[in-house]
Amino acid sequence: MKNLLRLTDLQTNDIYEIFHIADEISEGKYDGFLRGKSVVLFFSAASIRTRVTFEKGIWLFGGQPILFPSDALDKREETGDVFGYLNNWADLVIIRHKDIRLLEEAAKYADVPVINAMTDKNHPCEILSDLYSLSKIRDDFIHDKYLFCGKNGNIGQAWKEASEALGFELSQCCGVGYEMDGVNVYHQIETAVRGKDIICTDSLSAEELDDFKDCQVTKEVMTLANKNAVLNPCPPFYRGEEVSADAIESEYFAGYAFKKDLLLVQQAVMVWCMNNS
Repeated sequence: MKNLLRLTDLQTNDIYEIFHIADEISEGKYDGFLRGKSVVLFFSAASIRTRVTFEKGIWLFGGQPILFPSDALDKREETGDVFGYLNNWADLVIIRHKDIRLLEEAAKYADVPVINAMTDKNHPCEILSDLYSLSKIRDDFIHDKYLFCGKNGNIGQAWKEASEALGFELSQCCGVGYEMDGVNVYHQIETAVRGKDIICTDSLSAEELDDFKDCQVTKEVMTLANKNAVLNPCPPFYRGEEVSADAIESEYFAGYAFKKDLLLVQQAVMVWCMNNS
């Protein structure tokens, strides 16, 4: 069964195959791919971009999205029993839930593919989409040098998974105590950004902001990066916190259209999982 729970579940050729499928979808292939099929989704109320693009992607494929809140999986019923019944009707399951262990349990009992739409540990589809978008605007996105500015959380860990799956160089800029294992870590943004091509950020809680005061990405900071560097903040981003307003308004910002590919890539993930299952 081909599930997508972590980017490290994928080989390099799997990622390129997903990108190729996304290209084919943009050219009109896979019309009606989900016609007559039902996709069960578990999503939190706070999800906007990921939910909209998955639901629209299912609809564009001619499928039926059946939506539940994430906490529907938190009831007393055993996960194996839930999926024992869903196996009768679901053709694909997409889950956004804080606990990746629940997704692992779902994948264990599901007879259909399970796709991770975000956990507290990672966010694979979001990062796949960013990489696909970068592949369209960079000469060789695999050999670019990436800097992640943020804490050891789900976005940082997803970028780390991507670096391990594809082999690109990843560093982190963070406050002391927020380091990820296995990456080169900086605590001063002016030092961290030098020699980097792709600068990624993640939002911070109010309690974490002071710890990251030396890590804010500004337009001036971006001038220290490599020529034609790209600023790719993970939404939601907050001006004046992890990233400055002038950086968002600058030519370095990847832009809102950068996320347009999220729809294509999530459709491609659905195709890849179902075609390989």
